[in-house]
Formats: sequence, structure tokens, C-alpha cells
Amino acid sequence: MTQNDRDDTSSTIHGHGTGSVDTVLSVDEVTREAGALSQERPAVEKFAALADNAPLLTIEKLNAGYGKMQILFDVHLQVKKGQSLCLIGPNGAGKSTVLHSIYGFTNIMGGSIRVNDREITALGPNQKLKEAKIAYILQDNSVFPDMTVEENLWMGGYLMQDHAHARDAADRIFDKYPKLSERRHQPARVLSGGERRLLEISRALVMNPEILLVDEPSIGLEPRFINMVFEILDDLQHNEGKTIIMVEQNAKKGLEFSDVGYVMVSGEIAMADEGDRLLADPEVGRLFLGG
Repeated sequence: MTQNDRDDTSSTIHGHGTGSVDTVLSVDEVTREAGALSQERPAVEKFAALADNAPLLTIEKLNAGYGKMQILFDVHLQVKKGQSLCLIGPNGAGKSTVLHSIYGFTNIMGGSIRVNDREITALGPNQKLKEAKIAYILQDNSVFPDMTVEENLWMGGYLMQDHAHARDAADRIFDKYPKLSERRHQPARVLSGGERRLLEISRALVMNPEILLVDEPSIGLEPRFINMVFEILDDLQHNEGKTIIMVEQNAKKGLEFSDVGYVMVSGEIAMADEGDRLLADPEVGRLFLGG
């Protein structure tokens, strides 16, 4: 943060910056009711307990945003190795900003991010991937359409000093996912929506990360592909020990998948509990699960 940013802290911008009047009012209505779910934000001990007091990744009092616009306010998060955590909440609550902050895409105004008790707050995205073993899977279509499927996978190893290692990693992924292997030498533009999402996930695996940041894995996919993507993520968590922090627009699907769920409202954590317990909460259901 620059000196000017420090001087302008008192003029930090709050709230939503886009959308029609009707959209903003609708979001504000949900936000207002969602905020009533918790009179107090969860205690730090709650986050620790949900991570079995053995966190792999820890966020403490994180304040972050874009430029001078602060989006996150004293956010805490803990997730243990091999655990999955899903962030839900109304549009504009700051869910994706949490992932962006972990990976180094935001302006960190205060607080800390640690992996295995190593401070990584100020590291850039390349360092987060190479040194902290954190990979980010974007919500937007991020494949290179004119490159082959194989070349797209090689791009996942761009930080490797030896390109042969990236090719070896790609070969292992082709062995694991025959659907991709069949398309190996075809341009990525011919892939179906589900195959593209599989390629995006697979490309993130080339560097063998320990932590996967997954932003809206079901967005834009047909139901049959949504199930496939969550089966892939389940395999990565339970058979390969990956730690998954997810933002998911389909709150029901995200909570069904995840061990732990956080409800975000206006840049703060309003609730934190086991995924199943949040699914069973009638107010969470009414506001976010369509019931």
C-alpha cells in the first residue's frame, strides 16, 4: 500500500459499485437479511475448531480490496490439510476477493496470510504458486483456444526451470484423465464446457500444488458437467490430499461438497460451520439455497 493509500484510509469506499438500481436494492435486501443471521461474527476459536486446530492455511484480520476500495474487513479463515471449505453469500459479499487476496491479486491493507506458519501475505502470485504451493483456478474460461490441449497443460508448468518436467507432469495428467488424453493433439477450442473445465483444473495441477483456490467451478456448465467437475474435485481432495478453498454460486452444491462453509456478508464472515450444519439451517436455506 502506498503512502497516499495510507493517508486516504479514512475515505475508503464501501458497498457495491455496479448494477442497476433494482439489482442493487435486491442485493441489499439479501445482504440485510443475511447480516441478521449472526449478531456477532464467529470467534477466532470457531475457525480454529473447524480446522481441528491444525490449520494449513491461516488468515487473520485480513483487510483487502482493489486500489482504495476496501472489500474485506477483518476476515479470518482457517483450513487444514486435505479439507474443503466453501464460501457462500450474496453477490458482492467479497467471496472471490478472499481467493484473490490469498493468491496476491489485491491490495492488502492489513492482516496476515500464512501457510504452515510461514508468512506469505506479501508474496506475488508466482511465488504463491512456486513456493507456497497454492494454485488458482479462475472462474472464467481461461484456456488458450488455438493451442492444443497438450500445449495448454505445458503452460501450467511455466515456472518450471526444466520444460521436460512440465511435459512429464502433463503425461501423468493424461494418464489420470483419459478424456483429455483423447484430445491431446486437438486445439482446446473443440472441447466441450466440461472438458474445458477439466483442462483448467488439470493445468493447475502441473505444479503439484497443495492448496487449490477454485472460483465458481460450476458456472456456465450443464448439470451433467457440474457433477463431473465436483467428482474430480472430490478425488483430488480425498485421494490426493489436496486442500480446497472454493467460491460457488450454487450454494447447495458447494456446501454438500465441502467439509466447512463460511457465509460472507458485506466483506465479513457472518457465519462459519460444518457444511452439513449450514445446509440444515433454515435461514441459510431461505436466503441462499432456494428453500
